[in-house]
Amino acid sequence: MKSSITEPAVEGNLTLFRLLLKDRFAMVSALVLILIGLTAVIGPVLMGDLATKQNLLFANKAPFSLAYGWEYVLGSDSLGRSMLARLVVASRTTFSVALPAVAAALVIGSLWGVWAGYHRGWRENVSMRIADVIMSFPSLLLAVVVLYVFSPSAGNIVLILALTRIPIYLRTARAESAELQSRTFVDAARTFGARPNAIIGRHVIPVVLPTLLTLATLEFCYVMLAESSLSFLGIGIQPPDVSWGLMVSQGRQYLQTAWWLSIFPGVAIVVTTIAANVLAAWLRIATDPAQRWRLALPRKRLIVRIPVKEAKP
Repeated sequence: MKSSITEPAVEGNLTLFRLLLKDRFAMVSALVLILIGLTAVIGPVLMGDLATKQNLLFANKAPFSLAYGWEYVLGSDSLGRSMLARLVVASRTTFSVALPAVAAALVIGSLWGVWAGYHRGWRENVSMRIADVIMSFPSLLLAVVVLYVFSPSAGNIVLILALTRIPIYLRTARAESAELQSRTFVDAARTFGARPNAIIGRHVIPVVLPTLLTLATLEFCYVMLAESSLSFLGIGIQPPDVSWGLMVSQGRQYLQTAWWLSIFPGVAIVVTTIAANVLAAWLRIATDPAQRWRLALPRKRLIVRIPVKEAKP
């Protein structure tokens, strides 16, 4: 019995992996995100000391030169610290803010939305009104106000960004769950005496989860950009900690003389955002049984035939 249950899940994972291998853009995006994730996990352990080591003799050294050592291949900042090491350490800070905020909003908003959509009635009405109230305030503006009143720290940034993104998952999960609760398989489970929590856990959440994971991938981009914006404004990550947004902010006064101080962290933000968006677009199609066939189609080369006029005798 155990093998019969696990075999469809394993087969589904293999199918998704095969589809990912066929799509070059999605595959490259996944590899880029994996590489950045490994860099954020392992990199600071290996290069943490280089990110804080100051040497005024190497201040604002230009990039793409090995004359001062491999650690200065991307140049140095105004205090002679390695830009490569600081980018690696900043990746962990950026991810340590974006990932917990997305995970907290995903779990709370999804469970709340599925619960409200399945039971309907006053639970749904109250939940939607709360979501409307939260979404009536611009999330970035609300974060600015809260962080200005309270001390700007990584914990406060995660809390406020998670709070402002909960309604996105709540509304999506509520709509999916409300549509599923009238399906035949849910009615059959209800007829056989299954409890509401069991029906939600076994029948509703597995169907809604692919859509929510795709949404979470897109939301990761927004949260990362929001953290970078807050750090750029000076109310996000504070020194001695460093993030990509803070590096952009600190390097803007040197744009005329040391452009790499802001350009390199900005490129890191753009590359990560584009990779996550491409992968999210692929996941949206790959996890939808009605559209998955589009990814399985063989790619044929387009051959353009130019008609040749016959010469007149």
